[in-house]
Amino acid sequence: MDERRHDRLTRLVTECGAGDRPTLARSLCAVVLRELPGVDGVAVVLHGSGQAEELVGASGTWAAGLAEAQYTLGEGPDPDVAGAGEPVLVGDLAAESARWPAFVEAATTGGLSSVFVFPLRIGGMVVGTLALYGRRPGNLPAQATADAVVLADLVAHVLLAQNEEMDDDDRLRMDVSYQEVNMATGMLAVQLQVGLDDALLRLRAHAFATGRSVRSVAKDVLARRIPLDRLAD
Repeated sequence: MDERRHDRLTRLVTECGAGDRPTLARSLCAVVLRELPGVDGVAVVLHGSGQAEELVGASGTWAAGLAEAQYTLGEGPDPDVAGAGEPVLVGDLAAESARWPAFVEAATTGGLSSVFVFPLRIGGMVVGTLALYGRRPGNLPAQATADAVVLADLVAHVLLAQNEEMDDDDRLRMDVSYQEVNMATGMLAVQLQVGLDDALLRLRAHAFATGRSVRSVAKDVLARRIPLDRLAD
């Protein structure tokens, strides 16, 4: 990438950091969407320890729904990138049904044809993902791929730097928070005497079987609207 292009992307991302802090991630998604041709949706997900994650920003409800679908199903390019730390670039999602059967079915039904996910890194640690969604099949052009790598690096550093400087009342506003899922997972683990991974798997299985999001199932578990015996096996 030439220096002028790199400086322009840096300036655009830095300008977002000087704006409204709670909606910073959404503003960053808007910049990425505008700068990368052939991209129809953008989502930024931060990953914590274990299965913990938060959807901190998306370019719209379509991109947010695709990110949440991967969290509900427990499969897709986003969790693969978070786990392995390497980009996943898929120009034809329909050809990946053996790799992510549940996600491909749900996503292609929802209009997704291509997906490109890049790790957000701080030093050697992967702290999240930058996902680019396309409604048409086709590989990301070489220049756009190079730009996406730079943008992922810039987004990671701006998000983390800004969040560390914020007061509790001014921290990043999550587009979708999975806090209720974390709480329900912990409650199930204790009451069913299983591990946290097993408890989350049970929530996801129930969500898949009933055609719901894992967040809505978690809310019902916390409100005691789902008997625990339905999740025991």
